[in-house]
Amino acid sequence: MVGIGYYGYGFYGMDPFYIVLVVASLVLGLATQAYIKHAYAKWSAVPASITGTGAEVARRMLNEGGAGNIAIDRIGGELTDNFNPQDACLHLSEENFSGASVASVAVACHEAGHAVQAAKGFSMYRLRTSLVPVVSLASNFWWLVLMLGIFMNVAGLVTAAIWLFAATVVFSLVTLPVEIDASRRAVAYLRTYGAGVDEKGAKQVLTAAALTYVASALISILQLLYYLSRYGGRNRD
Repeated sequence: MVGIGYYGYGFYGMDPFYIVLVVASLVLGLATQAYIKHAYAKWSAVPASITGTGAEVARRMLNEGGAGNIAIDRIGGELTDNFNPQDACLHLSEENFSGASVASVAVACHEAGHAVQAAKGFSMYRLRTSLVPVVSLASNFWWLVLMLGIFMNVAGLVTAAIWLFAATVVFSLVTLPVEIDASRRAVAYLRTYGAGVDEKGAKQVLTAAALTYVASALISILQLLYYLSRYGGRNRD
């Protein structure tokens, strides 16, 4: 039977390489969050040339993109904006719903881009949506399965946990092209109906937002590689 020390916990203490991974993840996460807040604050102070608030511009983009049936409402918080296909609604934070800054219309149009993806049957969006139920289950339980495998010395549970976590990594990778395409649609719309300042600001704000997804995917990949190297492919006597 494999001892607890094999898994890098228990009697031998926490694996120092895992501590490094956790610290690096925190630093990368904080850095990307700081960057998006900086970009958002900068362009929140610049009025958009396109007429209307974030909600009004998003409505026009939805109508033009074949998603006119999508509702738009307010949601609490800052940068909590999202499109929920289950209730067919674009949820915009108060600032982006009522604001008319470059940042507000950029974020609102990005979320409208997701609704247009759904309306047009964008393949990567459909794939991402189909993965949601599986990933929701995997993300909630993989760590519990891992802990059980470690402390009960059951290698099969550890392997199952790694597979569950791998599903969340795949989801992170599939999310990237979906987010990039939504931003592309937003920038294209503002390029057509706004002025240069709208396009420039939208690119900066949405690129900063995209980096948070890139960072998340990178962290997930590194974590998966750690688990594979630490627990995978060993003899279990």
